[in-house]
Amino acid sequence: MIRKILLLLVLLAGTGLTAQDVMTPKLLWKLGRVSLEDVSADGKSFLYGVTRYRIDSNNAQRDLYLLSTEGGEPQRLTNLDGRVSGAQFLGNKVGYTYQGQFYQINRDGTGRKALTDIEGGISGAKAYPQKNGSITILFTKKFKTRRNTQDLYPGLPKAEVRIIDDLMYRHWDQWDDYKSSHLCLARYGDQPVENFQDLMENEPYDTPVPPFGGPAAYTLSPDGRYVVYESKKLTGREFSEQTNSQLYLVDLQTGQTELLTEDLEGYDKQPHFSPDGEKLAFLSMATNGYESDVNDLLIMDMETREVRRVLREAGRYDELTFHALAWKDQDELIAGVPYRGSNQLFRVDLSQKSADLEQITSGPHNYNHFEYHNGSLLVNRQDMNHANEVYRVDLKRGEAHQLTTVNNDIYSSLNKSRVESRTIRTSDGKEMQTWVIYPPNFDPEKKYPTLLYCQGGPQAMVSQFYSFRWNFQLMAAQGYIVVAPNRRGLPGFGRQWNEAISGDWGGQAMEDYLSAIDALAQEPYVDKENLGCVGASYGGYSVYMLAGIHEGRFSSFISHCGLFNLESWYLATEEMWFANKDLGGPFWEEDNRETYERFDPKEYVDNWDTPMLVFHGGRDYRVPENQGMEAFNAAQLQDVPSKFVYFPNEGHWILSPQNGLIWHDQFFKWLDKWLR
Repeated sequence: MIRKILLLLVLLAGTGLTAQDVMTPKLLWKLGRVSLEDVSADGKSFLYGVTRYRIDSNNAQRDLYLLSTEGGEPQRLTNLDGRVSGAQFLGNKVGYTYQGQFYQINRDGTGRKALTDIEGGISGAKAYPQKNGSITILFTKKFKTRRNTQDLYPGLPKAEVRIIDDLMYRHWDQWDDYKSSHLCLARYGDQPVENFQDLMENEPYDTPVPPFGGPAAYTLSPDGRYVVYESKKLTGREFSEQTNSQLYLVDLQTGQTELLTEDLEGYDKQPHFSPDGEKLAFLSMATNGYESDVNDLLIMDMETREVRRVLREAGRYDELTFHALAWKDQDELIAGVPYRGSNQLFRVDLSQKSADLEQITSGPHNYNHFEYHNGSLLVNRQDMNHANEVYRVDLKRGEAHQLTTVNNDIYSSLNKSRVESRTIRTSDGKEMQTWVIYPPNFDPEKKYPTLLYCQGGPQAMVSQFYSFRWNFQLMAAQGYIVVAPNRRGLPGFGRQWNEAISGDWGGQAMEDYLSAIDALAQEPYVDKENLGCVGASYGGYSVYMLAGIHEGRFSSFISHCGLFNLESWYLATEEMWFANKDLGGPFWEEDNRETYERFDPKEYVDNWDTPMLVFHGGRDYRVPENQGMEAFNAAQLQDVPSKFVYFPNEGHWILSPQNGLIWHDQFFKWLDKWLR
């Protein structure tokens, strides 16, 4: 027995883990980040990627694995410097993108062969084997479509200046590069492809719609004749003020392009042909300029162009919204739905006159990206105690079976948090779902400092997500109770609840936050003398706002990339549709004056008297750096204890490992200083 115990201690020492460990920032960065890629046509195997970050070199490697849908030992297919992406089955082989070209390998990882050799590289490749043995490859490629300074002044090649006469000169974290991302098509026979067809030739537009779109923005029909892609064919100020992306169909035989969604006003995205090619499913928002509108599932008959609106047919438009879809057969789809604090899977039956929706999965988990083939439904699943792993879901019973175990060794050695869903009564008498995350080995006889987490978006549900920065497991592991309310203005609780935030940023949502922390403060194990408030983006705005109206509740605030001065923010941000929808429009218009006066954090800054930590990124053009600087300066000039942590090369998020470790170090040092 003694020898067995000694052996166990040696093994634990070798992994750097003990049975009493809790999550730490360094351990968080050691986790393999798992993502499902594709399921084979016979439904018997699947591909997934694992990204591992290297702290010393401050970069990452992403490799590809193959595994049976029944489980077992995975087959590692790649071991390459950098990241492999876009993996998919190509019959009995596997394809993927690496360093700007598309490759093919055998299912045992051997026989690597380049299918493309395209100058300048490609991205977002999707390959479709054809009956004649060829492979049709869709991909995107950047083309220069606008004149830059060197074009205007060719004799001054070292000049460093931008000459700007329209909006959208920068977006999220990048300045305009004078190029457009076009959808292209190539056909592989037996030699690497060098030539291709630009399906958007000479157009100054993009697909996918920047900045976050991916290969889900385009698809090929089962017969190989038609391509459908998403694009927002606007530029400059028009682009900045509208969300009206459209779907376009290209007939590869005639070369003609047809606008499919001319009568639809908002975002139209994620086109998917049915298995027989007779229908096109896609997600669509009804309102132009409203990026958080209900995502309805639309089904277009490709012969008549008639459209069915699934949520409206099913009588659930005011209740649900979609975020993903996949065809099961020509009369049934599987859809991802944000639902009451988690992401779940639903079945969509089109066989009846009115579409019918049935929930497949349930429980405190997020079922995110999924793939379906021949009876096998596989999905990325996560919760507040576990990062993504791939699960197989039983379509009849909704039960989930874990297939990948990339992080099991780490999690099995951790004391985890208890996650509780509470219903809290708001100030206006509504019921609000709130997550409460308790420290490992929670003792109700003790008192714990407690954090109110303010969600960003503003319309992004507090679900069972596993963030690698705003990680509730990590916060709780440092001895903090975390209170994370699904306050007014979030999806998953009906359209009315979601829309309540627009035009009321600093109103009922702030009351919801205070209701949540006040309710938890009544618990004997909450140290009401040591309450903190943290958040990013709109959550960072909420921190600044609450700092001026909290009436002594909190002992510390932390804001990351928050909006502090709505007037200066309005004139420095880039996506004007967002500001116009949520704030009503410019501050100089009389109808909007009340919004800017009542809901602008700077208007309450004279009430600030509580320590404030401010994070901001220099490449955040969504919420530009002046917002963090103004907030920090306001605190400093009023002798409020404060600190400004500035990342010059990060955007709205912290993406590099070493910066991430510093972020967490500063975050917890600040909390420990003011809440202990």
